[in-house]
Amino acid sequence: MFSKILIANRGEIALRVMRTARDMGIRTVAVYSDADRHAPHVYYADEAVHIGPSPSSQSYLVVEKIIDAARKTGAQAVHPGYGFLSENADAAQAIIDAGLVFIGPSPHAMRMMGSKLGAKEAAKKFNVPMVPGTDYAIKDIDKARKIAVETGFPVLIKASAGGGGKGMRIVENEQSFDEAVKTAMNEALSAFGDGSVFIEKYVASPRHIEIQIMGDNYGNIVYLFERECSVQRRHQKVIEEAPSGILNEKIRKQMGECAVMVAKACNYTGAGTVEFLMDDKMNFYFLEMNTRLQVEHPVTEMITGLDLVREQILVAAGEKLSFRQEDLKIHGHAMEVRVYAEDAANNFLPNVGTLSVYQPPRGVGVRVDDGYEQGMEIPIYYDSMIAKLITYGRNREEAIQRMIRAIDEYKITGCETTLPFCRFVMKHPAFVKAQFDTNFVKNYFKPEYLHHENEKEEEMAALAAELFFEATNSASKVKPSESKVSLWRNNRLN
Repeated sequence: MFSKILIANRGEIALRVMRTARDMGIRTVAVYSDADRHAPHVYYADEAVHIGPSPSSQSYLVVEKIIDAARKTGAQAVHPGYGFLSENADAAQAIIDAGLVFIGPSPHAMRMMGSKLGAKEAAKKFNVPMVPGTDYAIKDIDKARKIAVETGFPVLIKASAGGGGKGMRIVENEQSFDEAVKTAMNEALSAFGDGSVFIEKYVASPRHIEIQIMGDNYGNIVYLFERECSVQRRHQKVIEEAPSGILNEKIRKQMGECAVMVAKACNYTGAGTVEFLMDDKMNFYFLEMNTRLQVEHPVTEMITGLDLVREQILVAAGEKLSFRQEDLKIHGHAMEVRVYAEDAANNFLPNVGTLSVYQPPRGVGVRVDDGYEQGMEIPIYYDSMIAKLITYGRNREEAIQRMIRAIDEYKITGCETTLPFCRFVMKHPAFVKAQFDTNFVKNYFKPEYLHHENEKEEEMAALAAELFFEATNSASKVKPSESKVSLWRNNRLN
C-alpha cells in the first residue's frame, strides 16, 4: 500500500481524495497555483507544493511540474481527480515512466475510450447497442451528407475528441448540413486540436443514463448501477440521481452488463463510467466512456455504501476487488446538484465573485463536497463549480424533500448560483414524477420563473415583517393585567 500520494487537482475533488487517503492512513501532497495559495485543500494536505501561475495551462496542466512535485515530496502515486490531466493518456504515461503509479486506467484504455470513434468501434465488437450513424471520422462532406440522408434527419454531428457540447451540432435538414459540418469541425479543432467529427441519428427526447463500473488488474469488472443525468444546460450536467426513477431490474441488468463489456474491450482498471442514451421506448444506446472518476460519483457511493476513491487507490496498489457483482445492492436513493457560480436567470452565465457569506447546510441525509470557505474569491481561471450538494433518503421522494430543505438552508452571497434553478427542478411536477429528458431546461424552464419566485419570496418576507411589526406594536399597548402570558412564564421571565 502507498504511504504517500499526490493529488494533481484542486478544490472539492482534491479535498475529497485527501479525506479518503487520511482514512486509509496515507499521507497526502497538494499542488497549488497562485490563485489557490490559500485554498482549503492546500491546508488540509500533509504537504503542499506550488506549481506555478494561476492559468491551468501553466500549473495544473503541466505534467512535468506534477512529476517534479511528487519526486520532491516522495509521493509514490498520483491521483488526478477529474478534469485537468485525468483523461490525458500522454500525461498518465509520463507519470508511469517517471516510476510513479497513476491512480486510474492504463494509458491504452484512456486512448481507446478517449476517442468517441475508438470507443464506438470497441463497443461494437461486443454487440453493445449503438445509435445509427457513422463509426468513422468524416472527411468527405458530400459522402457525409449522403449518409445523413440515409440515416434520416435530424442528425447529430459530434466531435470525436473531447466533450462538454463543443463541436456538436443538431442538423434538421439537408440544406443546413454542409455549414453545420464545417462549423463543428472548426470548433472541434479549436477546442481539442482534432477536427474529426462523426454522424449519429439524433435521438430527439433522450434520457442520459450512465453506469458506474469498477475493475481491477486481475480481469474482475463489476457495475455499480446507474445514475440519471438528464437535467443539463448546454449539454453539461447540473443534477444527477441514483438510481434512475424509471429503470426496472431487467433493463438495469442489461445496461450494466453492456457497460462491463465496454470496459472489458479495453482491459479497464479502476473507476470508470459508461454513458448511454435512452429513448422514450426504453431503448438504450452506447454514447461514450469516461475514463476517470465522475463529478457525480457521490450518489453511487450513497446507494452502494462504497467509497469509490478508496477502491481506486486499492486497485492502483494491486489489490483485487473485495466484492463481486452479486454482493452489490441498491440501498435508498440519492440526489446531487452542482452548485455553480452561474446566474440561471441570465442564461446560466458565469457570475464569479467573493463569497461574503458561505454557510453549507447540515442535517440528516445531507452531504456537501466543497472546496471553498466564507470570504474566499472564486477564481476566474477554473470551472465555476463551488460545491456538490448531495442528499440521501430511503426513497426518491425523501431524497427530493431533503434536497429542497438543504437548498433552502444553503446560504451563499457574493455571487449568483444555480441553487434557485435546482430548487425549481426539485419542485417541478415532471421531475417529481420522473417524466423528463435532456430537454428539461428547454421544455420547462424560463429565466422569468426564477424572477417570479424571487418576487413571491420578497412579498412573503415583507408580509411577515409587517405582521411582526403589527404584533409587536399591539403587544406594547397591552396592560400587564391584560397579558395572556401564564403566571408560570411570568415567573420564569422575572
